[in-house]
Amino acid sequence: MTEPVPAATHARTILAAHEHRRQIPPPTGWDPGLDLAAAYRVAAEVRRLRVARGERTVGRKIGFTNTTLWAAYGIHEPIWGHVYDTTLRDRAALTGPVALTAFVEPRIEPEIVFGLGRVPEPGMDAAALVGCLDWAAHGFEIVQSLFPGWRFTAPDTVAAFGLHGLLVVGERVRIVPAAARAWIDGLAGFSVDLLRDGTVADRGSGRNVLGGGPLAALGHLVDVLANDPGSLPLAAGEVVSTGTLTDALPVAPGQRWTTRLSGLPLAGLDLALA
Repeated sequence: MTEPVPAATHARTILAAHEHRRQIPPPTGWDPGLDLAAAYRVAAEVRRLRVARGERTVGRKIGFTNTTLWAAYGIHEPIWGHVYDTTLRDRAALTGPVALTAFVEPRIEPEIVFGLGRVPEPGMDAAALVGCLDWAAHGFEIVQSLFPGWRFTAPDTVAAFGLHGLLVVGERVRIVPAAARAWIDGLAGFSVDLLRDGTVADRGSGRNVLGGGPLAALGHLVDVLANDPGSLPLAAGEVVSTGTLTDALPVAPGQRWTTRLSGLPLAGLDLALA
């Protein structure tokens, strides 16, 4: 009988690969015991090591919420990972292009990002979830794969930061109670164009996110965390990125990516890469 690989062993391997910007074989290829539950234990150890070296968790990213992409990636449910103070940037604070040298096989995703004013509870409907939000924003996530060719299973992605690299957040728009209904409707039905150097590279919509929009992704995360005593619950003040609205597209230095949103009171975003 094969002995289980300790979570700490996987965590050290993954962090070393990230720090040296090198790809590694997916750990599920050599550790048959790495299922989703074990992968989240690895992710918890990764978080512990990152915090021990001075990083601070500031939120969560939800991955694979775009159901139109599940077949392409062989993934059939969302995942989640941590966002750190070292991986969160406000777009307004960027003074130049984002350097891609920090990432391994990076791609870009347009997303909706929430700021929690209070802690959501399991089973909340859309109106109750909106009531927990302090603000909403449009953002770009730079995702990355430590595994060559973006070939992996769900446990591999969970163990490796949820594929998270960097979250760039646009203008944060306050959500007031009087506008709650408009936000609920808008988040379920808005559309987005993703442009590379001025040309539309992909289109998406709120409905791509678990069929109901970014609020559905937030509700899913709340329920998942409530059923996993080994994971930290959400806290007021956390940032939650709700998953890509389009495909995750490869990026290269010198490109400029922009978005156009329709149906939400959020401006489009632009991001230069180097």
